Amino acid sequence: MSQQTARRGGAAWALVITSVAGFMAALDNLVVTTALPSIREDLGGGLHDLEWTVSAYTLTFAVLLMFGAALGDRFGRRRLFIAGLTVFTGASAAAAMAPGIDSLIAARAVQGAGAAVMMPLTLTLLTAAVPVAKRGMAYGIWGAVNGLAVASGPLVGGTLTEHISWQWIFWLNVPLGLALLPLARLRLAESHGTGAPLDVPGTLLASGGLFGIVYGLVRGPADGWTSALVLTGLFAGGALLVGFILYSTRAKNPMLPMRLFRSRAFSGINAASLLMFLGMFGSIFLLSQYMQGVLGYSPTEAGLRMLPWTGMPMLVAPIAGILADRIGGRPVVAAGLFLQALGLGYMAVVATADASYVSQLPALIVSGVGMALFFAPASHLVMSSVRPSEQGIASGANNALREVGGALGIAVMGSIFAAQGGYETGRTFVDGMRPALVTGSAVVAVAGIAALLIPTRRSTERQAQPDEPAPVLEKAAH
Repeated sequence: MSQQTARRGGAAWALVITSVAGFMAALDNLVVTTALPSIREDLGGGLHDLEWTVSAYTLTFAVLLMFGAALGDRFGRRRLFIAGLTVFTGASAAAAMAPGIDSLIAARAVQGAGAAVMMPLTLTLLTAAVPVAKRGMAYGIWGAVNGLAVASGPLVGGTLTEHISWQWIFWLNVPLGLALLPLARLRLAESHGTGAPLDVPGTLLASGGLFGIVYGLVRGPADGWTSALVLTGLFAGGALLVGFILYSTRAKNPMLPMRLFRSRAFSGINAASLLMFLGMFGSIFLLSQYMQGVLGYSPTEAGLRMLPWTGMPMLVAPIAGILADRIGGRPVVAAGLFLQALGLGYMAVVATADASYVSQLPALIVSGVGMALFFAPASHLVMSSVRPSEQGIASGANNALREVGGALGIAVMGSIFAAQGGYETGRTFVDGMRPALVTGSAVVAVAGIAALLIPTRRSTERQAQPDEPAPVLEKAAH
């Protein structure tokens, strides 16, 4: 069981520090999307280079998240949180100064590695600092701030790109990081996990497998799906992931214990998270370019016009939290996912090369409400689906699967776009975007079905073993 070894600051400081750090990491997932046309004009590169500008971050973030959580559990969560924040801040400066597209992609990969260490520890540090009775509220605020980062990413990226330069989407992290470092050192209490040895073989298998699959999906449209490198990446990546699953079922101290997935609650919310981010990230990646390259909006105008979707969590997340407290997290999350799927499907229907903003607005609003209903209770469902001693692993696993979903979404939907359309004209862009959005809608609808698999608290208590207390899944005590 994790123990707090020092009490340097209260729950309020922990909430502020971890929320701002989570905001920075989440913001950099999507802040670059509205800057992609400007980056392409300034640094060059094709579709696959733009995909890697986003995916290099999400991929390293995804594959190292669980390892980052394990490092924190073993060597000290505050210590590793500070180390990850330092790497993230330095890599942000390197990305801002990148002289070419390849160096930008490399800096983004290092950024993702720093975020992978920092991000899962925000939730475990917060859990250690906040009394049990107030954790529901703290998770809600933490989740709302992360939702705000997703919401403001396209707008922040567009505004900075248009009025200053795209480099400032990365410079923005530097003062925030420098301000957080001393606060984390002085105000966060150190805590540790079980002290289990690091799972290096598991990390290598998972990292190699995910990299191979995403590499194959990103390079497939450019190199051809039958090229040696693409086929090697897909088949080798798949084999390594199968090896990771088999290894984790037998290892003494695996990075991700497969037994956790025997819980319908843990499996359901993680499957829903992966599929939600797959559909959402791939859609935002294409829609931000559609609004600029096809409809002719400036980066700021594109970001503002996406606010009914991406900004809705700021308005709806508090209501979603209240609903989750009253009726449970499962119906709120599931309803949010089905609304997100409906919005993406509607956008695919109304999108044309000269579509008016009014015609798109209902789709953006419905998608935004759906995203807000998902974000608020999802983190609480994850943390309440496992024992307290396993919350670090659970946080790392859920964040990892979200980022894997984001990376796969950009790769899969980018591949569909490239196969059906292209950048030649507005018509060809729409021809590629429509089937990609339909795919995203279908994937998010499947996520809604996965959310319905999450059991209610009452059914979980009936199924619990006599010697094992039933986890509080939905209406957790606040």
